[in-house]
Amino acid sequence: MESSSTATARHTCLKLEIPSTDPLFVKGMWFDTHFHLSVTDGLRAWLCNATEEEVQERAAQWDQPVAEYIELAERYLGFQQPGTVYRFVDAGDDHKRLSWTFEREGTKLEWRWKFQPSYDSRKITAGILDFLMDANINLSVEEVVRKTQSFEKLKLEAEKCLEQSERFTNEKMEFESEIYAKFLGVLNSKKAKLRELRDQLSKQEIAGKASVDEEESTDKTESYHSGSNAEESEEEAEKNITSSSKDIPAGRDRVRKRATR
Repeated sequence: MESSSTATARHTCLKLEIPSTDPLFVKGMWFDTHFHLSVTDGLRAWLCNATEEEVQERAAQWDQPVAEYIELAERYLGFQQPGTVYRFVDAGDDHKRLSWTFEREGTKLEWRWKFQPSYDSRKITAGILDFLMDANINLSVEEVVRKTQSFEKLKLEAEKCLEQSERFTNEKMEFESEIYAKFLGVLNSKKAKLRELRDQLSKQEIAGKASVDEEESTDKTESYHSGSNAEESEEEAEKNITSSSKDIPAGRDRVRKRATR
């Protein structure tokens, strides 16, 4: 029965630092309905075996279930809680009283348990030290295992990230190549269109120049012919006048001749 209870027990060990006293080591063995405590200052040791009846009585005084009472006691004696006042004082006949404060519904309360001196302080102290050494070794092994697992996990994550990065890089290169190809196609199309427009503009400029030259040559030709016609008209008019003046005297002479006769 005891071995079965021991197998299901929860173990804690607290280095309790109380002002004006040397540090204490409080080892707890916690069960569902009772608990055992041992305290040592390195030279002497004290024990507290809280039976089921005592725990039930204390829990009833505080109007708590047994499981809740033990859970609260384990919390304050398994880890030193900030803001809590701990005391380990004489209780007469080499007995000690361990007490600690806590708040409940805004009220500050205090629990106390009485410890009796151990008949074999060296055994209790050695047992606490052995427990601390084993716990330290287990913690070290657990720490190594945890760090190894964490390293393996990080390694897998790094490999996944590397693979993902390579995939993103390849996709980026493919995307850029596709975009560049499309861009070059559009650019070449624009260049061809610009060359076509430039050729059309050049043709229009050449056609315009040719039309202007043709109009200028036509104007010159017309002005030349107009001048020639005017000159010819003037010459003909002068000839007519000259011929008319020549004809007039001849007529007069004829008249005169007829009159003489």
